[in-house]
Amino acid sequence: MVSTEEENMTQVSEFILLGLGDLHGLQFLLFGVFLVIYVMTLISNIVILTVVSTDHSLHTPMYFFLGHFSCLEISYTTTIEPTMLRTLLTAHVPISFPGCACQFYFFAALVATECFFLAVMSYDRYIAICNPLHYSTIMDHCGCLQLAGASWVAGFVAPILLMVFIFRLTFCAANEIDHFFCDLKPIMKLACTDTQVAEIISFICTSLFALGPFLLNLASYTCIISTILRIPSITGKQRAFSTCSSHLTVVCLYYGTLGIVYGFPSGPQDEDLLKLLSLLYTVLTPALNPIIYTLRNKDVKVALRKLVR
Repeated sequence: MVSTEEENMTQVSEFILLGLGDLHGLQFLLFGVFLVIYVMTLISNIVILTVVSTDHSLHTPMYFFLGHFSCLEISYTTTIEPTMLRTLLTAHVPISFPGCACQFYFFAALVATECFFLAVMSYDRYIAICNPLHYSTIMDHCGCLQLAGASWVAGFVAPILLMVFIFRLTFCAANEIDHFFCDLKPIMKLACTDTQVAEIISFICTSLFALGPFLLNLASYTCIISTILRIPSITGKQRAFSTCSSHLTVVCLYYGTLGIVYGFPSGPQDEDLLKLLSLLYTVLTPALNPIIYTLRNKDVKVALRKLVR
């Protein structure tokens, strides 16, 4: 006979995703709403990719990075939203231990890559506005490829150490993740061993792949705004600001939603609120980004009209 203590210390082989919790009969309505948002997010990003790749007037560094950003959004939403849709139809969705680890890794890697790309795009705007005479030399084709490649590589390397420490923890009898995907905080709450080292590694990794790029964005836009304010004509200021307004909006939206969720001091009573806030960066932000880049960008709107015609 296996003792109760030994049974409780048995490593789990799968987790159960509890989803958004009790939705009081609204699960099918929410399923339809989120499915439409997911499909529209995919379509809009595919359209942006098509426009950027086919219209020669958009073959510039800014739109080169925008194409990569659209690829990121497609991958990012596909990592999370299909699982979330399943949890709306089935209250308890099983996911294997390796499957949960893979989902967490790709989610973290894509978040890190997006942070790096936002920093690269802000650097591109900084060079265009603050050092326009050397823009074509600095942001040539080779330089853009190097920045894009470095962002992808750094993004996928950044969470490896964190994933190793998280999934080397011992998970005992409790295997129900009170979330709609394998996120950091809900997973760590299930560990039945000390998580102090994992929490330190989490803080270090988050600082490197989120706070570091955020500070680069902040430095770039401090210089950009300072340069724009020194432009004598109002028309010149408006023209300069219009070239970076879309990206600045996306940066504020992305870091704002991430900051709300991961800077939120969550307790047991805040788990439902944490899940609702997580919808901001997993569903709302990826859906709004293509709209921001098309509605606030004259070049993309002109290229879209050409494509439709």
